[in-house]
Parts: sequence; structure tokens; C-alpha cells
Amino acid sequence: MMSTRAKLAILTASVVALGALAAGYAVVSARRTPAPAAAAADRAVTLRPGPRLLAVTDRHASTAALADPAGPRAVSDRECLRVYAAAGTGVCLAPSSPWSYQVVVLDAELRPTRRLDVPGLPNRARVSASGRMVSWTTFVGGDSYAGGGFSTRTGFLDTRTGTTVTTLEQFAVRRDGRPYRSADVNFWGVTFARDDNVFYATMSTAGTRWLVRGDAAGRIVETVRANVECPSLSPDGTRIAFKEAVDADPGKGWRLSVLDLRTMRVTATAERASVDDQAAWLDDVTLAYTLRSDDGRPDIWSVPADGSGASRLLLPGAESPSPLT
Repeated sequence: MMSTRAKLAILTASVVALGALAAGYAVVSARRTPAPAAAAADRAVTLRPGPRLLAVTDRHASTAALADPAGPRAVSDRECLRVYAAAGTGVCLAPSSPWSYQVVVLDAELRPTRRLDVPGLPNRARVSASGRMVSWTTFVGGDSYAGGGFSTRTGFLDTRTGTTVTTLEQFAVRRDGRPYRSADVNFWGVTFARDDNVFYATMSTAGTRWLVRGDAAGRIVETVRANVECPSLSPDGTRIAFKEAVDADPGKGWRLSVLDLRTMRVTATAERASVDDQAAWLDDVTLAYTLRSDDGRPDIWSVPADGSGASRLLLPGAESPSPLT
């Protein structure tokens, strides 16, 4: 029988509505209290590399020791709905008003270096391993990935040159080796390779979700494999962690899985709950991701990437994991 946690995860993925979430922000804003002053003062948050996990706690950027993630936590006053960081550069998808949002690029001490207004509701965020490339995804219509009527906007920023792509829909597409064009194309969940040019993402069109491999400089993407969503490239560049729709139907939930890019073999992880998240690699063998408990509170879990072992609670009361190692 499906566990309560699994049922809740699938239900949550199916009912999150664009208008409801925005309205909810206004309510939460009125009730929200500042991040704990003692935590911010005593244990300052930094994005400098180290054995720590960056996450969102109560809508604020926070860090915890990977050796003791459930222990004392540093919580900043930087408000973010999604965060990610690498090589001392961070990205924070932040509210600029109850109804609008920004991509905020941060330095190692969480000071903003760039701001970019984006449409819709923040959903995914990534920084390349070098800290050069910053990417984001927002929902601009529809209610969730589980439905067929949603619309996303995905872009990226080259922090070295300032080049900004506001939507991947500007890119040429090759599907099964042939040029492809369609008005229903959507992209989400970018993950960059170490060369800061090759990237992977999800493309949805004609009822199918594809893993695509992109060339940032060449402004082109090409399909790799169907039924791959929210890819996350492993540190060694050989595997993609992703959420695989059960029976190719997002309405049935997602199984956290790993694709070997050489053999195209898929390995399901030991996590049985529906994972509606872009997992992060803690190292070459372990994944971290967000699930929600019965009361709707987010918790970060981890599981081996090779299908062995079992999932375990890593960081309670947090979401949007990003290792700083």
C-alpha cells in the first residue's frame, strides 16, 4: 500500500496552483517573522566552498553542516524561494513584491551582484560548477508539471560576459535528429556541464517530455531520451539524476531515477515516494531532494544514486538543497 508520505507528495504536485500560490505569498508575507536574529548573528551564512548544505529554511537562505545536518543551522535574512550555489556564486529566486519575482545573483557573502526580473512563479534554479552560468525556471501558467496545460519560462545568465537568454524557446530544436518547431514547446530544469556550454534540460512538446542536450553558444538543443524530467548532471558528468513519470504519466507521480549517459540504462533509486524536485548530487554517489510531510512542511531527504540502500531524512524543515563542497 502507498505510504502517507507518497500520497501527500503526489497530491501536492497535482494541486499547487499559480494563482493560489501567489495569493498565499501575500498571506504568508503578512504573517512572516524575520529570520532568527541569533542564528544569523552567531553563525553567518556564506556560500564559500565547504562541507555544508545550502537550503531554504522558512523562505530564507540557510546552511547546515553536512556532517550534522540536523544540528545548529545558520539562517540569513536573504529571502529566497529557491537557492543554489557553486564556487562561491549563488542564485536566489526571490520575491520583489507579493506578485513579482527576481533572479538575484549572489557573491560568496550573499551580496547581490545582478538582478533580473522574471515572469511567473520561481520553480527551479541552478549554478554551474564553475559559478559562471546561472539558470532558472518559472511557471507562467498552469498549475503543476502533472497537468498538460502548464507553461514555463526557462533562461540562463553568463555571469562572466553578461549574456542573458530569457527563454530557451529562442533556441533551435532537433528532435530525433531532425529540425523541429512547435508552438507548444516548454523547457525546464537546466543543468550545466563543466565546460559551461553544454547543458541538459527537459523539453515538453506534443504530450512527451524529453531530455535535451543543449549548446549554449550554438543556441540549439537536441533530444536525447523520452520521459526524463528535471535533470541533474552528476559531478563526474556521466549520469543524470531525474524524475521519471510512472508509466510515462505525471498524474501517477514520479520515481527518482538515474540515467547512465553512456549506456542509456536507467536505475530507479530506493526512494518510493513521488519526488517532484530537481535532485542535487551531494557527491558522486548520493542524491538530495525535497519531500513534504503530512502538514505540508518541506524536508530534505537523501538516497544512494545506484539504487541500493534506503532514503533517509537529511535536513528537516528545509527545501532546495545545494551542496557547497
